Amino acid sequence: MDGIVMLREDHKTVERLFKRFEKTDDGDVAERRDIADEVIGELTAHAWIEEQIFYPAAREAAPDTVDHVLESVEEHHAVVWMLSELKDMDAADERFKAKMTVLMENVRHHVEEEEDDWFPDVRAAMGRKRLVELGERMEAARPDAPRDPLAVPSARE
Repeated sequence: MDGIVMLREDHKTVERLFKRFEKTDDGDVAERRDIADEVIGELTAHAWIEEQIFYPAAREAAPDTVDHVLESVEEHHAVVWMLSELKDMDAADERFKAKMTVLMENVRHHVEEEEDDWFPDVRAAMGRKRLVELGERMEAARPDAPRDPLAVPSARE
């Protein structure tokens, strides 16, 4: 699978989790916790893989995307801090749903920009063969991704 296809699949996985969360009601505290924990795991691994492998390759192959990459890293910074707060927050806390809603808005915006604004430029610059090689590297790195959102490099920048 090529690297961009892999990232889009991750985006779809997270969107499905968001939709599940949105269908819960205030009495579904345990379900909200479970969904949030899945979101935390998925987004932490995804952000780490993007920052460690995909973004550097995109910057090298398509120098015109540097501003997009830098903006994406800043968006990751906000997202991983929200993930770390959600990780330690009681799902019964009255702010839990609100924090998840803000997280979902931020991630949806981030995904839209990546997929619409600069993934096409990276695809054109890299070509299929290079993207498949990149996807293989990204998939091989997934087991090494941290579980703690604050271990993602952008959390410290």
